[in-house]
Amino acid sequence: MTRPAGAGFPYRLVATDLDGTLLRADDTVSARTRDALARAGAAGAAHIVVTGRSVPWTRPILEALDYRGIAVCGQGAQVFHAGERRLITSVRLGRRSADLALSKIEAEIGPLALAVSRDGLDGAVVATADYHRPGEGEETAHPLPYVPMKDRSDLWAEPLNKVYIQHPELGDDALAAVAQRVVGDLVGVVMAGEGVVELLPRGLTKATGLELAARRLGLVGEDAIAFGDMPNDIPMFGWAGHGVAMENAHGDLKAVADEVTASHEADGIAIVLERLLTG
Repeated sequence: MTRPAGAGFPYRLVATDLDGTLLRADDTVSARTRDALARAGAAGAAHIVVTGRSVPWTRPILEALDYRGIAVCGQGAQVFHAGERRLITSVRLGRRSADLALSKIEAEIGPLALAVSRDGLDGAVVATADYHRPGEGEETAHPLPYVPMKDRSDLWAEPLNKVYIQHPELGDDALAAVAQRVVGDLVGVVMAGEGVVELLPRGLTKATGLELAARRLGLVGEDAIAFGDMPNDIPMFGWAGHGVAMENAHGDLKAVADEVTASHEADGIAIVLERLLTG
């Protein structure tokens, strides 16, 4: 639902996804977008980063932005206070649920390549040898570190927030559809980017994490404008007063967005914020 503009900037919260939305391909944020966010902040709007990345993968980005507010990480599993460097909340995925879900999916389509995101401020992402790291080989300012595991049982050595799955033949949308059909009653299933299909605690979404973070600021969904690019942003759009998809966004997200802006490479966030700031 679109909130009508009033005097000044019409929202008290700007929620932005990171990859494919706030970040350009080289993991940087343009000066124009930084300026637009700063102007929205000066007009009274808080900025909350809402990302599928776990805290250890998010923290270098936040530090580069000198971001000191609250960030929602791990698809909503972790609410992180960047300025205080502490976890406010963290939701774990039960091993039994994850193990059963994987068994059911593999019984349907065969062996999967796996990675898991371990819980905590310094939780590593550990992966089987056949897991293809998204963005591997690309030039990025903040490469995503993985810890390789030879024995699949080592994936369960510590508490985890989510499981990443890949299939040698099925594409991302097809894999996510199969997983949703087979284990959607056990775990959450999201497609969060190229090569990134995830299993989460059931009921967990970016919207649940964002709502918790917003509540700490005394804000509700109608106070928010949200920007994203992937199907995992759909719940966030459902919660926010206004959802803006990037031009490079997945078709499923564009279908539910209130508007579509330019791509993450063409200052799509800044374009919308500048328009709202000037009335």
